[in-house]
Amino acid sequence: MTALVADAPAADTRAAWLDGVNPVTKVVLALLLSVPLFASIDITSALAAIVLQLACLPLTGLRVATLLKRMLPIVVFAPVAGVSMLLYAEPGGRVYWSFWYATVSDDSIALAIAVCLRVIALGLPTILLFGRTDPTELADALAQVARLPSRFVLGVLAGTRTLGLFLDDWRSMGLARRARGVGDTGAVRRFFSMAFVLLVFAVRRGTKLATAMEARGFGSGIPRTWSRPSRLHARDAVALLGGVVIMALAIGAAVALGTFRFVWS
Repeated sequence: MTALVADAPAADTRAAWLDGVNPVTKVVLALLLSVPLFASIDITSALAAIVLQLACLPLTGLRVATLLKRMLPIVVFAPVAGVSMLLYAEPGGRVYWSFWYATVSDDSIALAIAVCLRVIALGLPTILLFGRTDPTELADALAQVARLPSRFVLGVLAGTRTLGLFLDDWRSMGLARRARGVGDTGAVRRFFSMAFVLLVFAVRRGTKLATAMEARGFGSGIPRTWSRPSRLHARDAVALLGGVVIMALAIGAAVALGTFRFVWS
């Protein structure tokens, strides 16, 4: 398995319907499931999009536990995006608390909830679509279907392959600190010091990797060949149609219930 799915349970390796969709189609589908949500800040459209996307979970091959694990950072930090709306949105309805420029009212609470749900709705498609995508297949699709420059594609592939190494480095540093008796206290200080060390590792590894790839001719402008063909199929059209249906239902539900709120209005 690849670095992207190294932490997935063994059951996640079974073939799924989404595995047959071209990675470039997944990129377009991710945009299709995200960009329309920027048109409105309301609870209905975001919540409907989340429910409809979760209903497609069996097509992705991901287990519920894996999805929850990967969604945890987004769920934890989503309320941060809603704080500004909660405190500084235009007051409306009943006012519950006010101090200087900050005001908490019915409208600000509704907007804060809508923003939090929209953050989750924007992050969920990426996890569902790319949770099992092989980086090599993605590179093949970007080069052969999207016709992107091979130098850019190979750089993306190399960077993606190193993601798993960062996780291993983080675990190794944590175990080494605990073995020396300095890993059980000062969680905040430990986090920032380990993050700085990981940044140094990343810069050093990136420099060595770039030099090695240039030495092997990966940076040349000579047209390259690809060992595995990447093509579009009828399943890609079905996937895109499904994305259009999900967004149409989500936006249509907001319009039908009268909660659609254009972002610039």
